[in-house]
Amino acid sequence: MTLQDPEIITHAAQATAVVRGSVGADEIAAFYDSAYSAVVQALGRQGVAPAGAALGYYLSIPTERFELEAGFPTAAPIADDGDVLASELPGGEVAHAVHAGGFESLGDSWGALMQWVGEQGRTADGRMWEVYVTEPSPETDPATLRTELYLLLTG
Repeated sequence: MTLQDPEIITHAAQATAVVRGSVGADEIAAFYDSAYSAVVQALGRQGVAPAGAALGYYLSIPTERFELEAGFPTAAPIADDGDVLASELPGGEVAHAVHAGGFESLGDSWGALMQWVGEQGRTADGRMWEVYVTEPSPETDPATLRTELYLLLTG
């Protein structure tokens, strides 16, 4: 199993700088590349450093097309800058776990986390995000990649 250490934690709301888009599954990689570049440039213009690793925030459970934000956490809200928007990861109770391995098996880890949430008698809100702890590169061994998974819970 590629899912490690599922737990329910309280997550504090976190300011982010993101690009938001309606994306199909086959467009995710290109969207991320474009969004991260735009956000880094906007943060540079504003003299703001990212406050953590790159993230992807799914505003609903992914289907054929879905709303997605890609960017970085910031210490405080930024000024909107073209396609780059000030946004926020929500606060509240979340199911959190770590996905170990490449992105091709990420869906399996999400499925396992959602099943685990049900086994805890909890319900997911539908909003979820990934934090890319290990920055991928062409030389990276996929087995060494780590992605934190967060699934917002209701009630």
